[in-house]
Amino acid sequence: MAPGLRVGRAALAVSFLLQGATFALLVTCIPEIQHRYGLSDGLLPVFLAAVPVLAGAGSIASEQLVKRTGARAVLRVVQPAVCLSLAAVGLGDALWQLALALGAFGLLVGALDASMNMLGVGLQHRYGRSIMIGFHAAFSLGGIVGAALAGLGSHYDLGLPVLFGTAAAVIAPLAVLTGTRFAGPAELGDAVREAAEAAARSIPWRPLLPLCLAMAFAYIADASVSNYSVKYLTDGLGSREDLAKLSYLGYMCAMLLGRALGDRAVQRFGAVPVVRTGAALAALGFGLAAVAPAAWAGIAAFTVLGFGICAIIPQVFAAGGRLFPADSDAAVARLNLFNYVGFLIGSPLVGAIADASSYRWALLAPMLLVLAVLPLADRFAPAPVSAPAVA
Repeated sequence: MAPGLRVGRAALAVSFLLQGATFALLVTCIPEIQHRYGLSDGLLPVFLAAVPVLAGAGSIASEQLVKRTGARAVLRVVQPAVCLSLAAVGLGDALWQLALALGAFGLLVGALDASMNMLGVGLQHRYGRSIMIGFHAAFSLGGIVGAALAGLGSHYDLGLPVLFGTAAAVIAPLAVLTGTRFAGPAELGDAVREAAEAAARSIPWRPLLPLCLAMAFAYIADASVSNYSVKYLTDGLGSREDLAKLSYLGYMCAMLLGRALGDRAVQRFGAVPVVRTGAALAALGFGLAAVAPAAWAGIAAFTVLGFGICAIIPQVFAAGGRLFPADSDAAVARLNLFNYVGFLIGSPLVGAIADASSYRWALLAPMLLVLAVLPLADRFAPAPVSAPAVA
């Protein structure tokens, strides 16, 4: 393996880590954002839902930019810009300023997500084996770092301008420096173009639909934790804000550990039992969170939930690849669309139920949806489709 590819892989892993930290800083500070801008519980789901909508738009727009300039060039620009948009979220004090900052964050995150994954798929295509799970594990590690920093910021009452501004001042230069080591045409050759051509091929939707549903349900659960775990502990369980941050920290630690051990579990027990166990654990986590008597119980519940969700999402991609071994990139691209579907549904769903009743009742909705993965688990070990018949 060429040394340039190894360096490019390491640089992209750092990019995923930095993005995980940035994202965690934002979502774990939702209560502080709401307080700073006077955002009501009724309006909060609207603002949160706008982010994945704009992220989808940013992802589509970035595909056109990548065709002209390359994934590396887009990623070099948008990742530092995401850090600046995070700083902007902490600097304003009016709702229109929050709308502009979150709008910019959503558009840029969509472009960042698309370009990072395009570059990752290109590297994977060049390596000739699966390496994408490692990048997502780096994102989880970054999430742990970001949640820990948010907890420290809350404990020492730094305030959003200082916390987000300092984080942006550190992460943005690191992103620029990391961008100088991304793999380019010299290392990848035509790998990105070949992967994109594979993703553009026509494959049938019907065999993928059960996996698409599983992906959407998993990301509804993930969006529920990302956007509301900290708020549930502060508003529902009366926790201190610094302690509440541990709910997302525990979730991300469980995700990282589960992803580190997940491949061995699949090799030993098979994908179907692992997915079933993951769905049951995730549902148990939501149930335990809904009945939690205090903050410590809520933190433990969200940690259990992380162990469950981490098993489902990577196996959705793996099952799609097994369905269409000759067009695995195309299957992965289609399945990844339901990442945005899950985030688009999850935030408004939980927010609306919580506004009408309470967060305890709201957590039961993603619990029921993640239980719906159980009857879909058999589709995680299908026989390969020999020849696509209908697009």
